[in-house]
Amino acid sequence: MATPCVPSDLCRAGASSMILEGDSETTFDEDSQPNDEVVPYSDDETEDELDSRQPAVEPEQNRINGDTEGSCEPLKKDCIWQVKVNDHRFYEQPRFKRTIFLCFKKSKYAGNAIRTYKYNPITFLPLNLFEQFKRAANSYFLVLLILQSIPQISTLAWYTTLVPLLLVLGITAVKDLVDDIARHRMDNEVNNRTCEVIRDGRFKNTKWKDIKVGDIIRLTKNTFVPADILLLSSSEPNSLCYVETAELDGETNLKFKMALEVTHRYLQEESAVAAFNGLIECEEPNNRLDKFAGTLFWRNMSYPLDADKILLRGCKIRNTDFCHGVVVFAGADTKIMKNSGKTKFKRTKIDSLLNYMVYTIIVLLILLSAGLAIGHTYWEQQIGNSSWYLYDGEDFSPPYRGFLNFWGYVIVLNTMVPISLYVSVEVIRLGQSYFINWDLQMYYPEKDTTAKARTTTLNEQLGQIHYIFSDKTGTLTQNIMTFKKCCINGQRYGDCRDGAGQLQGYPEQVDFSWNTYADGKFSFCDHYLIEQIKSGKEPEIQKFLFLLAVCHTVMVDASDGQLNYQAASPDEGALVMAARNFGYVFLSRTQDTITISEMGIERTYDVLAILDFNSDRKRMSVIVRESCGNIRLYCKGADTVILQRLHPKNPKREATEEALDIFASETLRTLCLCYRDISHEEFEAWNKKFVEASVATMNRDEALDKVYEEIEKNLILLGATAIEDKLQDGVPETISRLSKADIKIWVLTGDKKETAENIGFSCELLTDETKICYGEDISALLQTRLENQRNRAGSSPLSRNEPFFQGSQDRALIITGSWLNEILLEKKKKKKKLKLKFPRTVEEEKKQMEKKRRAEAYKEQQQQNFVNLACECRAVICCRVTPKQKAMVVELVKKYKKAITLAIGDGANDVNMIKTAHIGVGISGQEGMQAVMSSDYSFGQFRYLQRLLLVHGRWSYIRMCKFLRYFFYKNFAFTLVHIWYSFFNGFSAQTAYEDWFITLYNVLYSSLPVLLVGLLDQDVSDKLSLRFPSLYISGQKDLLFNYKKFFISLLHGAVTSLIIFFIPYGAYLKTMGQDGEAPSDYQSFAVTVASSLIFVVNFQIGLDTSYWTFVNAFSVFGSIALYFGITFDFHSAGIHILFPSAFQFTGTAPNALRQPYLWLTMILSIAVCLLPVVAWRFLSTTIWPLASDQVQKNRKKYLVEEQQWKRRQSAFHRGISGRRSAYAFSHQRGYADLIASGRSIRKKRAPLDAVLGSSAAEVRGAGGTS
Repeated sequence: MATPCVPSDLCRAGASSMILEGDSETTFDEDSQPNDEVVPYSDDETEDELDSRQPAVEPEQNRINGDTEGSCEPLKKDCIWQVKVNDHRFYEQPRFKRTIFLCFKKSKYAGNAIRTYKYNPITFLPLNLFEQFKRAANSYFLVLLILQSIPQISTLAWYTTLVPLLLVLGITAVKDLVDDIARHRMDNEVNNRTCEVIRDGRFKNTKWKDIKVGDIIRLTKNTFVPADILLLSSSEPNSLCYVETAELDGETNLKFKMALEVTHRYLQEESAVAAFNGLIECEEPNNRLDKFAGTLFWRNMSYPLDADKILLRGCKIRNTDFCHGVVVFAGADTKIMKNSGKTKFKRTKIDSLLNYMVYTIIVLLILLSAGLAIGHTYWEQQIGNSSWYLYDGEDFSPPYRGFLNFWGYVIVLNTMVPISLYVSVEVIRLGQSYFINWDLQMYYPEKDTTAKARTTTLNEQLGQIHYIFSDKTGTLTQNIMTFKKCCINGQRYGDCRDGAGQLQGYPEQVDFSWNTYADGKFSFCDHYLIEQIKSGKEPEIQKFLFLLAVCHTVMVDASDGQLNYQAASPDEGALVMAARNFGYVFLSRTQDTITISEMGIERTYDVLAILDFNSDRKRMSVIVRESCGNIRLYCKGADTVILQRLHPKNPKREATEEALDIFASETLRTLCLCYRDISHEEFEAWNKKFVEASVATMNRDEALDKVYEEIEKNLILLGATAIEDKLQDGVPETISRLSKADIKIWVLTGDKKETAENIGFSCELLTDETKICYGEDISALLQTRLENQRNRAGSSPLSRNEPFFQGSQDRALIITGSWLNEILLEKKKKKKKLKLKFPRTVEEEKKQMEKKRRAEAYKEQQQQNFVNLACECRAVICCRVTPKQKAMVVELVKKYKKAITLAIGDGANDVNMIKTAHIGVGISGQEGMQAVMSSDYSFGQFRYLQRLLLVHGRWSYIRMCKFLRYFFYKNFAFTLVHIWYSFFNGFSAQTAYEDWFITLYNVLYSSLPVLLVGLLDQDVSDKLSLRFPSLYISGQKDLLFNYKKFFISLLHGAVTSLIIFFIPYGAYLKTMGQDGEAPSDYQSFAVTVASSLIFVVNFQIGLDTSYWTFVNAFSVFGSIALYFGITFDFHSAGIHILFPSAFQFTGTAPNALRQPYLWLTMILSIAVCLLPVVAWRFLSTTIWPLASDQVQKNRKKYLVEEQQWKRRQSAFHRGISGRRSAYAFSHQRGYADLIASGRSIRKKRAPLDAVLGSSAAEVRGAGGTS
């Protein structure tokens, strides 16, 4: 509909003449009830939509036809995004620029290239170094390196820190670079896709990244939409365009869009499209997937635009040969990217804990250094100053010497925070990531998809998950509906039976070769039904299949001799496909007829009316005139609504209800089918009311529903259908195992409540014993709790945290997005009417601030209460939620429960949730690769999640904890020897070991065994990990690595250092060698202590190893051999001659280690260190065994049981639910209006001149000049 266009300059002039203020306040409409059927608004809802929920532009265009001021003000307020078609220079105007830094400006219109990577060649080095130096240890070693370069305080050479630091930074940088290169490749793959764009008056192939706002593009069938575009025209009648929105909302059923009539008529040819120069004024880019408001100005006329005319990025063109559109939002401005959220830097819980432990060690190091420095000051005053032989040529005072020694000890004791720890952690994580990538048991052969660890920094966090947030469509389900069973005239069909009706012991597929229209993929085992159909002796079966073939709004596309059905819902498509395979084939339809093939005989029927589905009616009907002239209504719908409308005399009702209960117990989705004959007189009378309601200008839907009710009564029941919403393989087993591991699973989906609930029963999240709470149930409960908390403000925390539910009954929560917004007080902020701005007083400002603060506190308390209530439920299902709501739910659980979360999904609508959770998992599914690109881990099927968590996650956590505990132990044992030695050297910061031993201790002598434990160790096998999911709980409770374990490692290291220092010290006090000499010099002592340490720490890791392999044994004994080999080399005369200043322990090791009593000393040290550990391990595993100890002890018995165990039928059989699900339609009305209006029916298009007559030439002329 067109109206005269008002120059927008006048609007701006009028608007700028006054200062306006829009105060915002949060309002809560208590009278409005949330609607379970609609996806709620998102954060960018506009004031007009919230106030009225009316279309953005009234159909009558009364406002635009009004005076200039009235028509322009809304445009000024809302439509501030301007798109000039085919005019790139338009966007170079200064008013479309925004300042990004100082005087640098950038266009506010984003390019179409997307970016998920973190670095580019310029920013990589500074950004990566900045991120790495945020780690406390890296910053600490940088400071240490600076200190070591100062000669007065340096006790160790600077290269002992620089080389390991560069190694750490280099390895981490390379790993980050490899990860980011992979992201660059995936981005390039998307950005370099091509489509046809108008360039220089012609359509030319252009890369997606080069598309700009205002460009006109041409898309063909089965291609993705590269940006948010306004549909101009298409190859279909009335420029309809069918799209699949699985990337956006997870729904695979088709939706249709329709262009404006004026663009449909005039913009079909390439030349006309290239000459198009309209101006679009619309809302700013936002994240509302289902809303759009704008106006197209062209040829001095204006045309209203809404969401039905917009194709969003991520949609796929279906059943449309080609379409033209103009880009409105590109790249980061598109709605799907606005919903994606920001890429967050994720770190594990252990990483954070490690940082705090490093802080603790640094504080401890400073305190120890300070204490030792004070000791040196005291020693200098008492002894040093009076000992002439200790004079070093420097006349420093004792306090100054103590100050220098403080820094000297900081350098000497720096190995308490070993830099090699971070190198080893990165290597372990990298190795564990490769193990995930190489796991053949997580390979999905159907799609040739391997498991992929897309990040290498989160592996151990996989062993600590508390909550899993899962999408439904494509994640738990296959997006495939299958006709499984039916009940016709009280007789059930669908079991495995032969042609005589006898049950068969094994399934034998029906051969449909007799039906030329059979699609070849349909699987059915009941030969008896096929025999009944072929015989034609059962009229009820014929009516049943006829109903399936005619009572629907499916579209058919015949190409290459094949029939392709496109349905408004996958359920409806499954029913029509079943009828087709049974011999009743839907062939084609026109505006008022439908053609079907009945057992090979083609017949056309008049369709007098289509009574479409909506969420309140839960049924649809068609009224058909048969060839004999009889008029009959066919109806299908939910049993709850159909059974109420049956004729009192329906002899097969009880048998059908019994069949419905059986189907429901198998968690199949059921529909009732019925019909009634209508007399000509009754139909004529009813049709008049139907026509009147169809053209009603007010409350048309309500009027139609009332008319439908009048005809849908006294129905005759034909039977029922049962459809299986196919779960992915292994979903119930996976959920069961994860539940036993004390992991709670929440399902977050944009799908309808009934569907989500049915899947909850199918995958056994819900059972018949589960008490289900809905949004309306908990809203009052939460409101009461909030009021009580406000009344008891300041009371004890215990009363605030009391449970919401009494008793131990199994509960689940099912809540819709609308109720979620209502309960979490996420109501939108409504703006007051524009008014003149008056300055507020200070008191008014304070009141306003206090009001906002109270509202925020009120909202936060309500949100915390909701999380507490939801976490008391065993399962939570949130349905009809937006992508942003999914992320909000995850964020709330992270915030208030401090729990580790995992989000798993397969579509672009899951990206925000995946990025928000601690760990994001993408499934390579039917909905594209957006989720995978944003995920931390990816694989092909949901069932692999159990192996990722219970095997790889648990092993990674155990390995990392064991590695860290041991690493701290061995470094405390190594470093604290310096402290004991300082009591005998005047606290002079002299090292207890040779410099080269200090340099190589963590690099060569003790690194490999612990590295292999971190990579290969297993407490129990993968099969036993899956068999006993409760083993996972230790990771959730942080039992294996925490501050207690840290201090135990510190204490253990301290005791070991005492033993390996004082036993050799005692042995060296009064000793005599075999040659009559006493080798009690410093260098021999250093070698003895170092050798004892190497033996102890390597044997200790042997005791800590649960899973021995040849590699582990080789690493332990190889490290000891390597130590002696290098030590003897470094202590040789030859290397001293070459580098006299660097190698000063000449001959020490050969001389000292030839003394037998020194070997006895080392053996004593080793025994005293390790025997108590062995005794304690024996007692703890015997008296207080862990769950893993018990499983490990009985592993042979379990192995025998597994070998004897023959695979039984899965315990997860369908047959646990006594409820019925009848969701068999789309979320919105179907295609009935489209079919009845004839807009979808392809007609031969008349030449444009014939349609427009003589005015056509004028129109084209105007098009060229306007």
